[in-house]
Amino acid sequence: MSSSKVSILGLKLPSDPRWVNLAAISLEEVLTDHAFCEQKAATSCISLIQRYPDKEKLVFELAPIVTEEWGHFRQVLAEMKKRGYQLGRQRKDEYVNKLREHERKGGDLNHQFLDRLLIMALIEARSCERFRLLSEGLEDAYLRDFYYKFMVSEAGHYRLFIDLANEYMEEEVVRLRWQEWLKIEADIISKLVVRGIGCIKS
Repeated sequence: MSSSKVSILGLKLPSDPRWVNLAAISLEEVLTDHAFCEQKAATSCISLIQRYPDKEKLVFELAPIVTEEWGHFRQVLAEMKKRGYQLGRQRKDEYVNKLREHERKGGDLNHQFLDRLLIMALIEARSCERFRLLSEGLEDAYLRDFYYKFMVSEAGHYRLFIDLANEYMEEEVVRLRWQEWLKIEADIISKLVVRGIGCIKS
């Protein structure tokens, strides 16, 4: 993905161009990783709803996203079954774990809330970028279309989490913290090993 396309998402660093080539030769692992990513996205939204039930807009905006993400999980499972693949074991998500190391703990509860939303926005943005790479770089025409649709969905989710942050916090506070997170995320991406297994985010 070009730097201009990445900048649309706000990301400071594009994925290594070798990534999609590695993904293409380990498709079963990519789909396994993707399935678990969709599952975790649904449970993360549920967790936010449970933690912040007083934030009505958040609850009503995220409730359908839970259904959508779980539907995506089922779509990926169906694609795996069609291709004769088995759902492998869930891997350690180094990318997400590294992001969470920078999440503010304790102190101002609003800061914690903001970081949770912005981490989710980053995850969706990076997934969107990776899905675009797959939609453009895979030889299988069906899978290119498959991942294009996921790319569009993830872009909408990324925007939703930013919008929710702006709904509950001052926009300048959100903007400044978002810029900090973009630098953190770029540093994490620059240090992750490029590999074909566990491909959606690392």
